[in-house]
Amino acid sequence: MASYRELLQQVKGEIDEIGAADARERLAAADGGATLFLDVRELDEWDEGTVPGAIHVPRGQLESRIEGLVPDRDRELVVYCSGGSRSAFAAKSLGELGYANVTSLAGGFTDWKRNGFPIETPQALTPPQRARYSRHLLIPEVGEAGQQKLLSSRVLLIGAGGLGSPASLYLAAAGVGTLGIVDADVVDDSNLQRQIIHSTKRLGEPKVESARETIQALNPDVEVKAYEERLTSENVERIMGDGWDVIVDGADNFPTRYLVNDASVWHDVPVVHGSIYRFEGQVTVFKPQEGPCYRCLFPTPPPPELAPSCAEGGVLGVLPGIIGSLQANEALKLLLGIGESLQGRLLLFDALATTFDEVSVKRDPACPVCGESPTVTEYVDYVEFCAGPKVTS
Repeated sequence: MASYRELLQQVKGEIDEIGAADARERLAAADGGATLFLDVRELDEWDEGTVPGAIHVPRGQLESRIEGLVPDRDRELVVYCSGGSRSAFAAKSLGELGYANVTSLAGGFTDWKRNGFPIETPQALTPPQRARYSRHLLIPEVGEAGQQKLLSSRVLLIGAGGLGSPASLYLAAAGVGTLGIVDADVVDDSNLQRQIIHSTKRLGEPKVESARETIQALNPDVEVKAYEERLTSENVERIMGDGWDVIVDGADNFPTRYLVNDASVWHDVPVVHGSIYRFEGQVTVFKPQEGPCYRCLFPTPPPPELAPSCAEGGVLGVLPGIIGSLQANEALKLLLGIGESLQGRLLLFDALATTFDEVSVKRDPACPVCGESPTVTEYVDYVEFCAGPKVTS
């Protein structure tokens, strides 16, 4: 039976190793390109410093997570640990998994530091944060870097009602660091059938304050910026000026939707749009400069009699929970830069039939806001615009 030292020597004879100087040259030559450094140390070691640009997978999780993090088995990998032993075993394991271009850093991170080569100290989650977001940290597409990105992200929610309630709760639970909420209404009895962020004891309170209280009780990591006002042409620039990464549009009226669209195009901020009515819901993503905007989908608003609000036509209480959750999902993907968004696709949900359908949405070259020759270049009276042409006798 071989001893650990004998086994280590055997493994080192079966893999490729490089010294710190050669690894430094590869890092400089790659400059974020072909060569990827893989840190297989434990989390407490990673927190103390790492090779710039390295990704972290503890040795005990390597086999289960590496395919999600590095799907390209031909990618050049430099694996390192503290002294070069764990990385040797890791390199052999990677080779057995089909990774064809793997080397182990002899002397490990200790030798790297001894040579005075550059290191970076990762921004670390606190122990309570690691416990709270532990299920995110297990997902290769999120991990600690993704969670840090969420904690530094800023999402503006238009409305704290049916769609804003589930969207804000799930974004807060996910650890989105700053949520802005725009809503001028107060909590009413009729809201509680679907607006789950509010409660009976908050009847009569401003919705933004009710939402803030619920969110902060759910996740103290989240800062809530409350705008107790209706979004208008007069205040939109001030609110947009606070800097947002994504807008979640839960507005229940057309003037606000067109206003949000125009502001998003001019500020280059993606919008996750949602709408609901009775048993039907819609979700899509508008990304300025990359795809269609709301005006491409709806060049002109429908007549008011053909587009009644939920207050006029009603809505199944669970429907906004479904649509708002889909909006939160799209927002998280945009923030993390993962997956395929609903850009260019309008997702239609029928709660009675429990079916999803999809409609392709194309960018309109003649769109008055995002088209080739825009004719709308400043905010307008959106209430008047949505009222349609006046009939004269």
